[in-house]
Amino acid sequence: MGGKEHRGEEILAEILYLNVGLPEIKNWNGKAEHSAIGKKSVPEAFLSKEAFHGDGVAATEFHGGPDRAVCFYPIEHYSQWAREFETDLEPPSFGENISVSGMKEADVYIGDIYRLGNATIQISQGRVPCSKISKNNQIGQLLKRVVETGYTGYFFRVLEEGMVYSDSKITLLERQQKNFSILRANQIYFHRKKDFNAIEKLLEINELAADWQLNLQKLLKQKN
Repeated sequence: MGGKEHRGEEILAEILYLNVGLPEIKNWNGKAEHSAIGKKSVPEAFLSKEAFHGDGVAATEFHGGPDRAVCFYPIEHYSQWAREFETDLEPPSFGENISVSGMKEADVYIGDIYRLGNATIQISQGRVPCSKISKNNQIGQLLKRVVETGYTGYFFRVLEEGMVYSDSKITLLERQQKNFSILRANQIYFHRKKDFNAIEKLLEINELAADWQLNLQKLLKQKN
């Protein structure tokens, strides 16, 4: 990629909450499912390379692991979904660990490096949502709309472990590139699966999560 776009420190916001939770049994429509979407607010948690201490995942194909250690969901989407579906939604209904205002999918870029409390984190991929989003919020069309809009939230990997507090600030340290925001990457990943030129350019970003790289490379094999 053509050099780094930003260096220095830019305080974006104080996080609005810090949530962790381990998988538990949820009963949705009379069916028991294992899920970690029901997280609880905590005053502090140590963030390791794998996850916040006290946090876990059930659907390992979509969540968890070094590239998906921290789940973020933009706070602005809550009011949008509440208006659209005429219902109240309370964080962290999307199973996120943290949120702030001003960091929507269009505002951030794959490879962005941030300071979060005493930890350093990097955006790795957009979230690939599953049906538990709809089930947890009791909105049948929510998953469909999240994918259509690209308002999925996103994941961070951990570059430097450290303590994070419920009032920690998130600070932009470095922007690797400004060609692929999370929103643009989501549009390609979910809706432009035959846009091979865009897929190839997205794959040039070394900071992209390994799982996304693998899935995009599979799409490229359809080129011929």
